[in-house]
Amino acid sequence: MNMNEKKKVLFVVGMEQSPESIMEKMSSLEPNNILVLQSYGPSIAPFSDLMRDIILAVYRENVEEIFVAVPTANRKNARETLKKIYNNKELQDKIQTLDYLFKNCKPEHPKGSIKEWLEGNETSANSTQNSADVIRNHPLMPSNIKVTKVMHRDGSLASIY
Repeated sequence: MNMNEKKKVLFVVGMEQSPESIMEKMSSLEPNNILVLQSYGPSIAPFSDLMRDIILAVYRENVEEIFVAVPTANRKNARETLKKIYNNKELQDKIQTLDYLFKNCKPEHPKGSIKEWLEGNETSANSTQNSADVIRNHPLMPSNIKVTKVMHRDGSLASIY
């Protein structure tokens, strides 16, 4: 990757990736030229808050390149978190109500249940590629912005350097 230190770069990464580790690995860039947006989910919807933040960053900060490196959620941690939600007695009625809404208020709720919505169902590789495509093809994204899918291992971004 040929990095110009004057170029503004935006990284869209998972929550387990620290912005500091990205800045350390991007030693060819000035820290002021690196922007990082973190996301819990591996998927970017065309009109989500995250997509809005990406578009605003491109225009406000004059971003020239975007790297999408949203890893798979740690399945063990995700299962533990979801178990806390499902086992919370105070939430049982709310979950039942939300399930009813999810099943009967389509297309507002494209998933069939609150469980499907919380767990998601896309694989990381497909989701990261889909997210890069959503950004690249968004009608408000300037055509000169380069969007790159980043493969990574164990939460690191080593493969792009």
